[in-house]
Amino acid sequence: MDSGAIAFDEFLLDRRDRRLRRAGEPVELSSRYFDALALLLSEPGKLVSKERFMDEVWRGVPVTDEALTQCIKTLRRQLGDNAVSPRFIETVPKHGYRFIAEVVRQGPDERRGPARAPMPDQWRAFWLTGAAGTAGGGLAGLLGGLLYGFAASARGMGASTLLLVLMALTAALGLVGGAGLGFGIAGAAFVPSSKWQWPVFGGMMGGIVVGGLAKMLGLDAIGLLFGHAPSDMTGAREGSLLGAAVGYGSWLARGTTRLERGLALGALTGGAAGALIPFLGGHMLGGSLDLLARQFPDSHVRVDGIAHLFGEAGFGPLTQTVTGAIEAAVFGAGVVGALTAVRHRARRRQR
Repeated sequence: MDSGAIAFDEFLLDRRDRRLRRAGEPVELSSRYFDALALLLSEPGKLVSKERFMDEVWRGVPVTDEALTQCIKTLRRQLGDNAVSPRFIETVPKHGYRFIAEVVRQGPDERRGPARAPMPDQWRAFWLTGAAGTAGGGLAGLLGGLLYGFAASARGMGASTLLLVLMALTAALGLVGGAGLGFGIAGAAFVPSSKWQWPVFGGMMGGIVVGGLAKMLGLDAIGLLFGHAPSDMTGAREGSLLGAAVGYGSWLARGTTRLERGLALGALTGGAAGALIPFLGGHMLGGSLDLLARQFPDSHVRVDGIAHLFGEAGFGPLTQTVTGAIEAAVFGAGVVGALTAVRHRARRRQR
């Protein structure tokens, strides 16, 4: 194999520096897995037998076929590929593998350009990711408002008006929250690392900012209107935990373009955070609405009906845990699902 660089799709493999980059950002690969990818790229379109992998990658070290299978599986995950409908690595059953995408060999001068000047693509990805997170959060908020709107306005006068008000409020909160997390996660992509800590940190910081700002403005508004406001409404603490969880979900979904997988990962990580928040003394939207209803008993907001479904007279620990998990799961699915949909569309345009 020569010591040049090879570009394919949005990737650049540089044998001299032993780096793989995606749109200028490093992609983590172990030394042996890097060698396996370099071997595939050295002969695009041709079958690379299992024996060649053993000889040229493992260099005679005795390993089982499972080691090669795991290697190819990891490469596919890092490239965003899959075995069912491969874009890059095709399996030739019982014989080996073949690299099927178009490749372009680059010289030293060409290699420096894409690796060191990724900013236009990065900024485009930043705005798309932020916008997707905003849209996904807004849709999740709208669904949450619909759920709590029906529950809170099931009885009494002005039920339809209350439903519309709650839907508008939660949709706005979802848009703001989705924007904070979306742009926080997008900002983490500027760090030259693909480790999970950065999307988690980006989501957490976005959650802190949005949660703190929303609580401050919300409490100020309620205090101005009614003279006092509950002090335990959802805020930066809840936002940081939910943001970190959704950021981790986005990292888990980074290699997939399947919408259902993105939705599932976002729901799983977000739901886990939402269930944990009440145990830490925090409140999600349902708990905050209950605080408002108890602080202002003459209001038309009532969420006791939800608590009755779980055998509790009021919005107790079980009700808060279940509703918090559902709220956060819907929000996480909305944000991560939207990010996955944007990623899927971008990769389809690149084909």
